[in-house]
Amino acid sequence: MSNPFEQADRPYHVLVNDEGQHSLWPAGTDVPAGWAVVLDGRPREECLAYVEAHWTDLRPRSLAGR
Repeated sequence: MSNPFEQADRPYHVLVNDEGQHSLWPAGTDVPAGWAVVLDGRPREECLAYVEAHWTDLRPRSLAGR
């Protein structure tokens, strides 16, 4: 069985939490509490490019604001 988080041939979501942290999440998998979908059902490479472009400061929002 392969890892659903590393399959290049399936769609993914990009999730963001209240701290501004991003995550790739396999489409069709329940989104965990505290996370929101900001990019829906796209190819893995497109999701990775989105995360790279939009999550430029890896510090949690609460830490970056200090």
